[in-house]
Amino acid sequence: MITEQIDLLNSFLKQKFNYDFSNYAISSYERRIDRYLMLRKIDNISALITYLEASKVNLDDFIEEITVNTTEMFRDPTVWSSLRNNILPVLNKNQNIRIWHAGCSSGEEVASMLILLKELGMLEKCKLYATDLSTQMLNHAKEAKFREKNMELNRENYYKAGGSNNFNDFFDYKNEFYHLDKSLIDFVTFKRHNLVSDAAFTKFDLILCRNVMIYFNKDLQDVVIEKFSQSLFKNAFLAIGKKESLIFCKHVDLFSVVDEENKIYKMDRKA
Repeated sequence: MITEQIDLLNSFLKQKFNYDFSNYAISSYERRIDRYLMLRKIDNISALITYLEASKVNLDDFIEEITVNTTEMFRDPTVWSSLRNNILPVLNKNQNIRIWHAGCSSGEEVASMLILLKELGMLEKCKLYATDLSTQMLNHAKEAKFREKNMELNRENYYKAGGSNNFNDFFDYKNEFYHLDKSLIDFVTFKRHNLVSDAAFTKFDLILCRNVMIYFNKDLQDVVIEKFSQSLFKNAFLAIGKKESLIFCKHVDLFSVVDEENKIYKMDRKA
């Protein structure tokens, strides 16, 4: 795809809707645009811009396709085992606990955390915030319903992560979907938030932003990590994706490594 075309699209999205994709990893970004053009049978970038300008529904559809990440409950079970055994017991000493799922996608990670907190007897003292750029993804996450065909993998991950209860007990089955117990979802505030341009909105004891920054270039990763550093209490924790790293981040000195394999860090000092 021609660079000028990408620049034209980015300029349009920035000026018209305040979406800034200029620092997304270019190869992944181009692949997603190409796929979207093919799926919607749109001939070129100019036609895409006309299509996006035509309605908010079209724009939301595009944003969802560009930003959506494949996910599953208790993805990378060793991460969740480390949270269960090493991180959450430390936070349990606090009177109140705030957790931010940044880039929550369709909500599988949020559901995983709710189940884990319920098992540990910590849910009553916790407040979870789940944010995403895509309004459609947030709506999916709020519904907290999961297709039956995906539950076998979710269940397998749960037990690998140290779960010992009947996994199905956390859900109500209806019309080929497993609906997470509503009493759990009530502990979550869902909020549209742009990691690139929106300010940090409160302080947290734990931030999870997993498998999001792999789509950003280094400059944008630095912006996001700085935002997280402003959003964490001292001695709070940050969990990123297993294929991601803080090593080359401008703000790496603010953090110490808690679990190198599972990419969990502690905020040692303020920026």
